[in-house]
This record gives sequence, C-alpha cells and structure tokens, in this order.
Amino acid sequence: MTGPLENEEFLTVAEVATLLKINEQTVRNWIDRGELSAVRAGRRVRIRRSALDQVLTEVSGARPAATEPVPAGPSGDDFWGGIAVGTADLPVDSNLNR
Repeated sequence: MTGPLENEEFLTVAEVATLLKINEQTVRNWIDRGELSAVRAGRRVRIRRSALDQVLTEVSGARPAATEPVPAGPSGDDFWGGIAVGTADLPVDSNLNR
C-alpha cells in the first residue's frame, strides 16, 4: 500500500511529552484545545511527527526579537556568594523615633 501516510511517523502522547520534557497532560490539553492535531482511533491517540514539527516551528518563529538590551543587575552568583549588592530603602516611620 502506498499513500501519504506511508512515510509518516506517528507518536504517542507519552513520546511527545518525553521529547519535549513536559507532562503528558500538557500534550493532551494542546490536543483538546486544537493547538496540536492528533489522530484518534477509539481511546488511542497518535500525533503525526509532521504536525508536532509544524507546531514547534510556529512557536519558535512567533517570538519577537528583543529590541532593548536587558539592564544588568546582580547575578545569581552575587546572591548565593553572599556579596552585598545594595541596600533596601525603607520608609522612615516617625513613631519609631520617639
């Protein structure tokens, strides 16, 4: 038998979740919302590899590029290394100065 599905790879919900390192329920939610097309045969669900690739291409291409530089600030090393990076400006309470 030859046809359009001959070379198509089908993935299970678990396989897609493992590939993307996400929860299986997230994949099911995408299918239920129509964000990821799937083929259902009774209770079994299969996702075409081409449908997954298309969704991933759309998502990766949809993010706008950053136009402004991110301001530099304290790093995680500063925090975890115990280096003081600044002080908090607390409001002065006149009742405490009596």
